[in-house]
Amino acid sequence: MCLLKPGILVKILCVDSLWRTCMDALLVLEDGRTFRGSSFGAPGETLGEVVFNTGMTGYQEILSDPSYCGQLVVMTAAHIGNTGMNDFDPESLRPQVAGFIVRTYTDQYSSWRARSSLSQVLREYGIVAISDVDTRALTRHIRSAGALRGSISTEETDPERLAAKVRAFPTMEGRDLTREVTCKNAVYLGRGQPGLAAPSGGTARTRPGHTTAARGRLRLRAKAYYPAPPG
Repeated sequence: MCLLKPGILVKILCVDSLWRTCMDALLVLEDGRTFRGSSFGAPGETLGEVVFNTGMTGYQEILSDPSYCGQLVVMTAAHIGNTGMNDFDPESLRPQVAGFIVRTYTDQYSSWRARSSLSQVLREYGIVAISDVDTRALTRHIRSAGALRGSISTEETDPERLAAKVRAFPTMEGRDLTREVTCKNAVYLGRGQPGLAAPSGGTARTRPGHTTAARGRLRLRAKAYYPAPPG
């Protein structure tokens, strides 16, 4: 709602809420803590370790960062989605998070580099996401309780049943995440192709403008944002 004149209130209907038709989503932690919200990603159910990120911007890099594989990422920044998704900022070839949790999401993005909305990419890659969550309370809970597994679901409505699934889900300890995020085959780059930095500890020798190295991590800069989703 917005105040146009003293005593006059006008309700504004956001267009980004129309496609979602207010689909409910449920977030449950392994200790039973429950948060209800709205889905803005793919329908379904996902499980993983719940972590938070305090960055004020850069959600596209966070989503595609391989270090977040298998985790449900909570953004502490209040507004997510307002710069859309572009072809230049991914940290890998696809979103890596197991799920995404935000306070307020908008489909109405404003950036000259954007090619699509965040929700479109999440749906394309089957990433379950929830908005309208009290992320401040959630973050404080995680900081106090320590690492917790959790689940986001648009299918299960009973918190106790969902919590039971979470407690039965394996922890991150001992999981070989490298095999899940690495390239399936060797990548060879030639003239006209994007540059690939050397692995950690190595050096890269490519033409200027074709190499992107960032703190020793293997990183790809591609003209296309993500390849077509599998299937």
